[in-house]
Amino acid sequence: MMEPQIRQFKGRAREAINNRNLQSALAKLSSGFPARRQQAAARLPEFEALRDEARAIKDHVLENLDIYLERYETAVLSAGGQVHWCVDAEAARAKILEICEAAGAKTVTKSKSMIGEEIAINEHLQAKGVTPVETDLGEYIIQLRDEPPSHIIAPAVHLTMDQIAETFRTHHEELDPSRVLDEPRKLLEEARAQLRDQFIAADVGLTGANMLIAETGSNVLVTNEGNADLTYSLPKVHIVIASLEKIVPTLEDAATILRVLARSATGQEMSVYTTFCTGPRREADTDGPEEYHVVLLDNGRSKLIGTEFREILRCIRCGACLNHCPVYQTVGGHAYGWVYSGPMGSALIPGLIGLDESSTLPHASTLCGQCESVCPMRIPLPRMLRSWRQKQFETKRSGIFARAALRAWAALALRPGLYRLAMGLGIAGLGALGRQRGRFAWLPMAGGWTAGRDFPAPTGDTFVGQWHKGARGDASGAWRRKQDS
Repeated sequence: MMEPQIRQFKGRAREAINNRNLQSALAKLSSGFPARRQQAAARLPEFEALRDEARAIKDHVLENLDIYLERYETAVLSAGGQVHWCVDAEAARAKILEICEAAGAKTVTKSKSMIGEEIAINEHLQAKGVTPVETDLGEYIIQLRDEPPSHIIAPAVHLTMDQIAETFRTHHEELDPSRVLDEPRKLLEEARAQLRDQFIAADVGLTGANMLIAETGSNVLVTNEGNADLTYSLPKVHIVIASLEKIVPTLEDAATILRVLARSATGQEMSVYTTFCTGPRREADTDGPEEYHVVLLDNGRSKLIGTEFREILRCIRCGACLNHCPVYQTVGGHAYGWVYSGPMGSALIPGLIGLDESSTLPHASTLCGQCESVCPMRIPLPRMLRSWRQKQFETKRSGIFARAALRAWAALALRPGLYRLAMGLGIAGLGALGRQRGRFAWLPMAGGWTAGRDFPAPTGDTFVGQWHKGARGDASGAWRRKQDS
């Protein structure tokens, strides 16, 4: 499994904030995907109803996961494929290598797969003499740079165009060094030319799966580049690697989820390529693999079923929560230190590898609720992050200072009179001290805020104090007078 480096989150986050190239790239992300998602949702009147339906589909599957997994296996076998059950990353790596060796594979083309990253399959194959070739443009770029993906759907979103051009100049040494690479299309065409021969020469194609359909034994591939179609259809062997929760019952259910997937991810009505693969090539087929293998991975998922964190298994990896998260937009994906990032990663990773390794992630959130509001599966991510924080507190995994601060806060919050007195004194004191400049460049215990921006000085009473005085304006004052009468 990919070695987690989550304990360095705070240091990585500081580095990310000071990285100008990264900040420039993240600024484009935060202004792009969120706006397109909002526009796509607005164009579909039934979008919110579809979210409810998609959530119900996944909840039903999780309640009956064993049944649908068995149905899926039966359908795959009927179509001529094979299913391999793998309890952890080591078992999945071993099975994939076994299939590759049986096929005499020297080269494996890959379409983007977060499960592949989770089990570090590229490193494993390379160590055994099999060359993996990433075919998604973003994944191809970061493979050249020997970096992990920084986003679920946009692996190279952390890079600027100049950085990508420099990467291509470094690795495509046989091309004219004076060539101009100043437009995205030129970069795309160069990558396409480099990958064309790799597609044709590959012995095995390895893909992920956006969904696995129990009714037909199909796996669903969703891309905007068509690379997954070439990856599965040209080699003699197609290996699908997917985690258990990717199951959906029927083709109709898959269609429902597809209607919210692309809209939530990239703001498209539908991704450019949506492909349903079912078993190996049949006699009348003109192309397709001769062998079809599905590697089903658990790797900690089954232990989440029946817990308060089960709902994270509804995730369809659209990336909407990352695109809208103020923390992710500030530090990017690499700061999180493992395969998954953003709110969904902070909620999922502790369940997969434990709180000891991932204790910083539940705190990598402002709990603003944006992630839940845009999640197509309505996953209650803020509630899960609070639950992980609570478990940290209960098991004494958080620091002594943090636990003492929480106890002090609880003592105040449970005593409204004392709380209002403390807040009133604090605001009055800060207001008096900051009256001249109107802000503070530094405050004790607020260095995380004042390091990047000034803290505004209070200019009035507390909210509750103003409410009682009717100082919130005519509407609130009228409402209060109505209640009092």
